[in-house]
Amino acid sequence: MDNTTAISYPGAVQKKDQAAMEDWDLEIKPHDKLFNLHLKDVWQYRDLMWLFVRRDFVAQYKQTILGPIWHFIQPILTTAMFLMVFGKIAKIPTDGIAPVAFYMSGITLWSYFSGALTNTSNTFVGNASIFGKVYFPRLVLPISVVISNIVKLGIQLLLLTAVITYYHFNGFPFQFRWELLLIPLLIIQLALLGLGLGIIISSVTTKYRDFSVLLGFAVQLYMYITPIVYPLSFIENKSYKWLIMANPLTPIVETFRLAIFGIGTVTPSSVLYSIGFTLVALFAGIVLFNRVEKTFMDTV
Repeated sequence: MDNTTAISYPGAVQKKDQAAMEDWDLEIKPHDKLFNLHLKDVWQYRDLMWLFVRRDFVAQYKQTILGPIWHFIQPILTTAMFLMVFGKIAKIPTDGIAPVAFYMSGITLWSYFSGALTNTSNTFVGNASIFGKVYFPRLVLPISVVISNIVKLGIQLLLLTAVITYYHFNGFPFQFRWELLLIPLLIIQLALLGLGLGIIISSVTTKYRDFSVLLGFAVQLYMYITPIVYPLSFIENKSYKWLIMANPLTPIVETFRLAIFGIGTVTPSSVLYSIGFTLVALFAGIVLFNRVEKTFMDTV
């Protein structure tokens, strides 16, 4: 019979007990639940998020002559084109609002939304090299893109303010109204909507690259079912008006113009629908984003 004796080493036992009692600052493990969103981790990495915001803004104008001045040039040229095509040729009314101010108000919101949408939709594919080297909450990147685009929005809002001030002394007086307080809330909703839709597209694009090709075309078409170059009151044909009313951007744009100019077609039901759509898109986007995050390195 083979008799064996178990020998224990005090040093080994002590190390084992010490390892069991260690309190780790960070534990990286796979998501085991569908709705385990880890939003707390995003807040803990807020310093990194601000570094990405600075990187995006600086990189956008590196090796350019005019730099942020392009934020003034782009809306001015776009407004001039809209004024000629939709104002002079198509003769679409602007609900008594000065045409230049009308077009620029829509362009300001649309430029921010489209920029946030297209840039966040490239999160996984465009940053695969970073994701494969170091851990951080992946949601930090699309959020930083949305925040960095607010700088561009702020510059264009200054331009819009200058235009409104000019027309205030030239036949289109501006009046302060309580709806102006809604503008920050509209911008937040616009940012959340762009973030939600952007990360949904980003998650799908990791497997189906066709969506990245279709996105540019889809964004251009999307602008025309949003009241950017026409007021909602101009649409009388009920056969396709439902499509514009189903657009969650429509109440945002109309409320924005109502707050500034006092003219806009807004109903409580349309506002509630837009807010509900934004929250659902954001929640669905975060859930899908976190789900794809676990395996996207195998497909990118």
